[in-house]
Order: sequence, then C-alpha cells, then structure tokens
Amino acid sequence: MPPGMSKITEAQRDHIPESRYAFPDARKEPLNDAAHVRNAVARFNQVKDVTNGERDEAWKRIQSAAKAFGVELNEQGWRELSHHGKA
Repeated sequence: MPPGMSKITEAQRDHIPESRYAFPDARKEPLNDAAHVRNAVARFNQVKDVTNGERDEAWKRIQSAAKAFGVELNEQGWRELSHHGKA
C-alpha cells in the first residue's frame, strides 16, 4: 500500500458511493482521498474488462477527484499513461 493511503475495509468499501469510484460499475479504484486518487492513476492500466469508453469516463472522474484533493496529474488523458496497451 502506498505511503499515506488508508486501508479500506470491505465494509467501508461497500459504503462508498459509486460516484466515488473511477470505475463505478465494477466498483474499482476508489477516489475517496488524495492517496487513493494517486493509486487509481498508478493502477489505471491494471483494470481489466472495461471498454475504452469506460476508461474515458473513469479518467474524467479521476481528474475531478484530483482537483478536489489537490493532486497534480502530469497526463492530460489516460492514453498518456505508460503501458496503456496492456490493460
């Protein structure tokens, strides 16, 4: 787990609204604090079984959460992340 990121229990994860996930339908990559936003970016390409459209929408949610939590993103879009073809 990255430094500064709090562990989310399964019970806590169940209570996070879908709108607070990068991938809400799959409930993957919670965006509940700055550390989780950074983690969602780092793990973005590890998320499987999602379409490019879902990735586009997830990136918008990540950008919004990053702004809310003061996280600077170096990429303008998820396609700029390294290894995006391996998702």
